[in-house]
Amino acid sequence: MLKYILKRLLMALATLWVISTLTFVLMHALPNDPFTDPKLKPEVRQALRVKYGLDKPLSEQYVIYMKNLLKGDLGTSIKYPGRSVSDIIAESFPKSFALGWRALIIAVIFGMLLGIIAALNHQKTLDYLSIFIAIIGVSIPSIILGPILAYFFGVKLGWFPVTVDKSEISLFLPSLTLAMSSLATISRLMRTTTLEVLGQDYISTAKAKGLSKTQIVLKHVLRNAVMPIITILGPLFAALITGSIVVEKIFAVAGLGEYFVSTITEQDYPMIMGITIFYAALIILSILVVDIMYGFIDPRLRISGKGGE
Repeated sequence: MLKYILKRLLMALATLWVISTLTFVLMHALPNDPFTDPKLKPEVRQALRVKYGLDKPLSEQYVIYMKNLLKGDLGTSIKYPGRSVSDIIAESFPKSFALGWRALIIAVIFGMLLGIIAALNHQKTLDYLSIFIAIIGVSIPSIILGPILAYFFGVKLGWFPVTVDKSEISLFLPSLTLAMSSLATISRLMRTTTLEVLGQDYISTAKAKGLSKTQIVLKHVLRNAVMPIITILGPLFAALITGSIVVEKIFAVAGLGEYFVSTITEQDYPMIMGITIFYAALIILSILVVDIMYGFIDPRLRISGKGGE
């Protein structure tokens, strides 16, 4: 098992290095730089390039960039002078994180519930209703679903605020908007795996022993059908956090997504690279955690540490 963990850890570090390098190369491959504004005087432009190290050869910039990354230094923002990228991420990411974990809870609870109900009522009304909700969740993007939910539940019914403030209830609509696609994914996967489990011989044996439907679902079906859900929770959580950019814009959430969009238009190299690497590290870490958790859960992965090969 230790060998399995070490292998996954090395793969994660190698992946992060590749992403960091590609991010650096792509940023410097852009035709312009942050200081191409014609309003800037040539001497001012050159002074700024020297300040941010853009006057050095590309190879030297890369070495400095990687050394700083190893020290946890993501650089200083160009658009927000005097503010480090790390400080901006530390300030804004909790707001994105607050939406992400709430969206994950909504997606997991209601997605699993819909999937189980659909499987237990296969080819009946509840099954078709579950499939319909899943189709809606996958088909309608957040940029359309968000305003619809805000107008209906916020403006017309007045149940929830349409912008995020300090109240807990104001996070419900953006969290629900963010959760819908993942909820649909989980419900479809849960329906499929539950139907597979219901067709197994040990379920027939449980029925023959006289166990009620509730006992069979809780003791046998749920425990086995949930395994594929566990494998996607890490990447799903990371996707919810990194995919909240549109939702943050719709509901006026001053999260990390807002900085990411604004700095791209300004070609703020340190900010773009810093946030990209942060998001990549988050996704890689979530996948690593799920891999390790699954290694403990699935006995096949514990055998001589060769799981996943």
